[in-house]
Amino acid sequence: MVKAMDTILLQRPRYEKAATSAAGIGIALCLLLSQNLLISAKDIGNIAGLSPSLNYVQTQEKLAEVFEEEIAAKYKKSTVVEVEKGVKHVRMIRFYNNRPVRINIVELSQGVNDNLVIEPAIASSTLAARSKISSIATRENAIVAINGGYFKPQTGVPLGTLMINKKVYTGPIYDRVAMGIFDNGFEMARVQLKASVKTNIGGLNIDNINQPRMLSTHTIVYTPDWGECSPPCPKYGMQIVVKDGKLIRTSYGSSKIPENGYVIVGPQSKLSQIAGAKRFKLDIKINPEWKEVNHIISGGPYLIKNGDIYVDMTAQKLGSIGGRNPRTAIGYTKDNNLIMLTADGREGSSIGLTLIELANLMKELGCVNAMNLDGGGSTVMYIKGQVVNRPAVQGGIPLSHTLTVRKLT
Repeated sequence: MVKAMDTILLQRPRYEKAATSAAGIGIALCLLLSQNLLISAKDIGNIAGLSPSLNYVQTQEKLAEVFEEEIAAKYKKSTVVEVEKGVKHVRMIRFYNNRPVRINIVELSQGVNDNLVIEPAIASSTLAARSKISSIATRENAIVAINGGYFKPQTGVPLGTLMINKKVYTGPIYDRVAMGIFDNGFEMARVQLKASVKTNIGGLNIDNINQPRMLSTHTIVYTPDWGECSPPCPKYGMQIVVKDGKLIRTSYGSSKIPENGYVIVGPQSKLSQIAGAKRFKLDIKINPEWKEVNHIISGGPYLIKNGDIYVDMTAQKLGSIGGRNPRTAIGYTKDNNLIMLTADGREGSSIGLTLIELANLMKELGCVNAMNLDGGGSTVMYIKGQVVNRPAVQGGIPLSHTLTVRKLT
């Protein structure tokens, strides 16, 4: 088992928080909760003599009431609009050094509305693409979207971990922080890749998946998600083409990536050791081992870690993004409310935020874990057909990927 690193998991409020007006039921629930037991809607229904579906409705009504109270208290000096049940859009102006910063926030609760789906989305069917946020959001039927993590400007390939619907599209770089999205909440941790190719004659460690090469010594696997062809070999490198777990060919130049297959690209000194194998199996794991994770999106640096401000720019090789800039951030509260935030910058009417200012703001909003996403010209927030912040380029620049919220149909 891979050891988890720097993680925290907070489950979304469940039915144990439901309460009825009957004193006897309340006492019974309190006694059970004092034993640290989870109670399902069916259990509550049995205790109360009511149907599970009725108690489920009562639970959601109670959660919605608490959510409304919390939003009203937290954002009492801001403009708050309901986007959907359990989804609030907040506009505020904050002043730093007596100068304004225009901030947009979406806070949502899947406990209040379990028809909400939170997931990343890429610009096209392959990674080497960029598209405006409105195009991505429209295609995904999103009601809310913000820009995602870093990407290579020339191609649009995401730089860092990206998983969508349990499929790893790209691996991590520089041990940067990422957020895992689960059925019942979120986790945040600095993520590493634990991948290998196993064959009938031996194995080979894999340094990354679908990432631009950083060192000539790296061995990287390229899947059809990368595009039609693999990148060229490094100096003294070679490529192994695998389809349906079998060797197709070896090459010393760019190779067509087969469907149901992949291309291994790396130093000839390493790849030649398995070039004669007949059977190949690609094994991809991440550290920490998030067994039930559905999606992962990466960024950096950390802003809040386990309730404390924690901005580790140097450790995540992000020294170039300091200063005062437009910012995008995500985080989650102790009740697993997701917070998505953009701050406009580089203009007189909104000067942007430093990372420390952003971290303090996310903590003030109740985040127990939070991280920075790509900012600057990438910062953009979309809600129901409109870009609600003011990016330097109207509608925002073309993006590699986004974090979206949609409703189940």
